[in-house]
Amino acid sequence: MTSRRTAVLVTVVAVLVLIAAGLIARHLEVPGSTTAPEASPSASPAPAGGTAQVHLGDSFAAGTGLQPLVEGSPYPCLRAQGNFGQLLAERFGRDLTDVSCAGATTDDLRGSQYDGTAPQLDALSPRAELVTLMLGGNDGDVYATAVGECTRLGRTDPSGDPCRRAVGDTLLKRLDAQTRPALEEGLREVVRRAPNARVLIAGYPAILPAAGGCFGQVPIAAGDIAFMNRLQQRLNDVVETAATAAGAAYVDLTEVSAGHDACAAPSQRWVEPVTGGPASLHPNARGQRGIAAAVAARLAS
Repeated sequence: MTSRRTAVLVTVVAVLVLIAAGLIARHLEVPGSTTAPEASPSASPAPAGGTAQVHLGDSFAAGTGLQPLVEGSPYPCLRAQGNFGQLLAERFGRDLTDVSCAGATTDDLRGSQYDGTAPQLDALSPRAELVTLMLGGNDGDVYATAVGECTRLGRTDPSGDPCRRAVGDTLLKRLDAQTRPALEEGLREVVRRAPNARVLIAGYPAILPAAGGCFGQVPIAAGDIAFMNRLQQRLNDVVETAATAAGAAYVDLTEVSAGHDACAAPSQRWVEPVTGGPASLHPNARGQRGIAAAVAARLAS
């Protein structure tokens, strides 16, 4: 495995290691929230006549933390049958090729993320009618660094803003310097390889509330809640800018996911708090359904 693939794998499993050390986790399992709907299909292989829908992206796109996984998919990808691409394919009766994978960056559109996994762009062809994805959060290790450092440092200064002071400027600069140009270039290639498809990239749903936090469930310092929200909004702005420049459609989840963050009640949240395992701070089954509904609404507009 190359050093780059090793780094990506570390991004996927770092949360588990940090949890074991008592420092952090990444995206929980509450009854009924992390189990994929029974009707969700597993990914269909590309039929002889081509594929109608292709689903690309990272752990948020793959449904990391949900069960069951797509049968026959690479285990490190943690690709769930209940991810929003799968739900949309079922809803519209489309044949689906799902190559989303936990830990993916825009580099993995063109390169093999893990041994035995093809570049995600290889799934595309002129016969594709719809491409869905969520991508960009892992570029420059922005997501892993923000979650890792903010939860680690939050325990040392719960009332302050230690994370913003430690990594704030660095991460915001990475979004502009690395994420935006890489994502724009990647989306241009998606559009080029699937010229007859509608290409929709979803932004990221709310992880934290607008104010207040919930330190017992997500140990981020009170003063860093605003920083984390600012960072996420900047990430979504970058995704939207890249999509517009590349000729893809952007699906804004800011309003529809408000109030469904990791601090919301178990019956309301779309994103799980820090409790251990790969579901930490990732969309649960309710969240994936919400994302699918937002993408479907954008398709209808």
